[in-house]
Amino acid sequence: MSLIPSFFGNRRGNNFDPFSVDAWDPFKNFSSLSQENSAFVSTRVDWKETAEAHVFKVDLPGLKKEEVKVEIEDDRVLQISGERNVEKEDKNDTWHRVERSSGKFLRRFRLPENVKMDQVKASMENGVLTVTVPKEELKKPDIKTIQISG
Repeated sequence: MSLIPSFFGNRRGNNFDPFSVDAWDPFKNFSSLSQENSAFVSTRVDWKETAEAHVFKVDLPGLKKEEVKVEIEDDRVLQISGERNVEKEDKNDTWHRVERSSGKFLRRFRLPENVKMDQVKASMENGVLTVTVPKEELKKPDIKTIQISG
């Protein structure tokens, strides 16, 4: 499984590609990268798989849990979205640098088939959102020995 998203379509057949929903088109709206898009681009997500669950950690400094939405669609797509609001400006303020991003962000991940979608949990602490998606235990196949005659 590749950790690099496929920008030119899935050429690997039916292999599970967790980035298939999250692919970014580098040529779409190339000339209009705006302040609004910068929040989407800078929202960083770590995804690790343990024996019990898939764990997503998202850096969302300065956001409250009420400003973030975590959803799972029927086709096993985890969606994390929200909005960073622009700081209110005072006419008497003199800004020397503005580097913190604002605007809407949206990240989507296709989950594998062995997840328990009804038991997903999310928590937020110190600007880090943690989404835990438990995994179902894989059943070991029943093996039946067949006697060979002759």
